[in-house]
Amino acid sequence: MTVASKIEEAGFQPASRIAAIGVSKILQIGARASAMKKDGLPVIILGAGEPDFDTPDNVKEAAKAAIDRGETKYTALDGTPDLKKAIAEKFRRENNVDYALDEITVATGAKQILFNAFMATINPGDEVIIPTPYWTSYSDIVEICGGVPVLIPCDAEAGFRLKADQLEKAITPKTRWVLLNSPSNPSGAAYSEADYRPLLDVLLRHPHVWLMVDDMYEHIVYDGFQFVTPVAIEPRLKSRTLTINGVSKAYAMTGWRIGYAGGPKALIKAMAVIQSQATSCPSSVSQAASVEALNGPQDFLKDRQASFKHRRDLVVSALNAIPGLACRTPEGAFYTFSGCAGVIGKTTPKGKRIEADSDFTDYLLEDAHVAVVPGSAFGLSPFFRISYATSEAELTEALKRIADACAKLA
Repeated sequence: MTVASKIEEAGFQPASRIAAIGVSKILQIGARASAMKKDGLPVIILGAGEPDFDTPDNVKEAAKAAIDRGETKYTALDGTPDLKKAIAEKFRRENNVDYALDEITVATGAKQILFNAFMATINPGDEVIIPTPYWTSYSDIVEICGGVPVLIPCDAEAGFRLKADQLEKAITPKTRWVLLNSPSNPSGAAYSEADYRPLLDVLLRHPHVWLMVDDMYEHIVYDGFQFVTPVAIEPRLKSRTLTINGVSKAYAMTGWRIGYAGGPKALIKAMAVIQSQATSCPSSVSQAASVEALNGPQDFLKDRQASFKHRRDLVVSALNAIPGLACRTPEGAFYTFSGCAGVIGKTTPKGKRIEADSDFTDYLLEDAHVAVVPGSAFGLSPFFRISYATSEAELTEALKRIADACAKLA
């Protein structure tokens, strides 16, 4: 038997680093729901993590102008000088933090920023503390990079926020990073300065631990909440903090794929090594558009924020009126993370017992034709996430279907 035939007989063998990692549960649910819609079923999908607004016209025009100027070639590896200058000004203007241009990196989305940082810093067995519920990619990226995710449950009573005593207990000599996301995907929970302060005090006592903060939803906050990023609170941690952001959520530019971060020069340089062997530079046209997004008019953000708040209030009120469900009011982002403990143990009209939140979300998809994501996908059960970044009409209909479906449970 030839070598080629032996390989064919053995079949495909994936690398061990991805053996326990699958495609995102959110993408799986979205694909399943989309297939049902193609089959003619009236499915409402409340799983997408992107704004339903369009990219602002001035940003689109900036991209067109860049194309007309011939800015369609490779750029500097981790961001054009113009974009880095815009990012530096954004950090000063909105966050009261100063980063030099060589302390800023730009990548093809914030997910690549995470990957670059972990790949550049994690050795096998290094630990990364991640509060749950968490964005599903966090732990998978850590594992791909050879690290060990240390998941710390943060329940609704704690506002889905990590507490100082939990952080202190979780830190070991192997701890490399703590990863915080505010406002959070999936819970919408946000850390105020008072919430952050005890955590930062813990980190000051453990100089071997670095802090990674994902500020992607900073412009989507409600009820007068004052967003703040940790380095602005505790400058002594700047030398071991990576502050991540991007244009995807605030400017409705998910498909443009631009994420950025500010951090210590040595870390940014190490991340560039990884990026140089992965994607190289981000899209030149997307970078030009992002310069305009950050430098251009920002007044529309308040209008979009108000629209999201209206939809948040609609969803939270409707969910809390459904027996068996309990929904905390989120401070930001465009998600609700509702408890569904009250329906666990009940039986569907088809006789299937609901044993877990994933059973409940399957029931909603199959019987009510509403696609939501189970809390288990985000590391905390029994909950489910709704993205309310869709029309009020769709939300109203979806919530009615959820209420009717819950009423049918025995």
